[in-house]
Amino acid sequence: MTPGDGPLSAGSSGRRPRRVRVEVASLRRRTGERRALVGPVELDEMVVTAAHVPGDRVDVELELVSVPEGVVVEGTLVVDWSGECRRCLGEVRGRSEVAVREIFEVDPTEGETWPLGDEFVDLAPMLHDLALGALPLAPLCSETCAGPDPERFPARPAPDGEAIDTDADAPRDPRWAALDGLVFADDPGSAARDEGATDPGGR
Repeated sequence: MTPGDGPLSAGSSGRRPRRVRVEVASLRRRTGERRALVGPVELDEMVVTAAHVPGDRVDVELELVSVPEGVVVEGTLVVDWSGECRRCLGEVRGRSEVAVREIFEVDPTEGETWPLGDEFVDLAPMLHDLALGALPLAPLCSETCAGPDPERFPARPAPDGEAIDTDADAPRDPRWAALDGLVFADDPGSAARDEGATDPGGR
């Protein structure tokens, strides 16, 4: 499927949102009429905290079905994403598949159905929302990923029902040593330490 070919047209101009317009006037003339929509589609930028969709392109395998209340769109949305591993910070690539079953109608219900025009329907907002929801918020390159420095700071899963004492298991980062000598005014032990320093004889 190529944008602009057949019943589908997709495109963007400047900062205008990308659209995925499908002609539905002929589809709606008879209840039960079906139309397939298969191929790559470009959408607006899809980015979450630690993942994004390269090229802002997704693949769809959809079928539009004419129903009395409007048009039902069902099928599959495939999202290839790239991100950063939450442990080692290395690159992670993955693929998410989303089952699609959405209703488009002339008088949509907010949060439940999507708007339907007399001649065209724009699938872009619906596809964009589903694609964003498919992106991982904290991707992991592997369940066995040991992190950036496994010898000094090991990362391992805790046994079922147990918590890992990270202070005991991992060597201390020497960069924190400089903070050991700091004394804060609101530290309950600081007054005693100060008294001992000014009165060595304990008087």
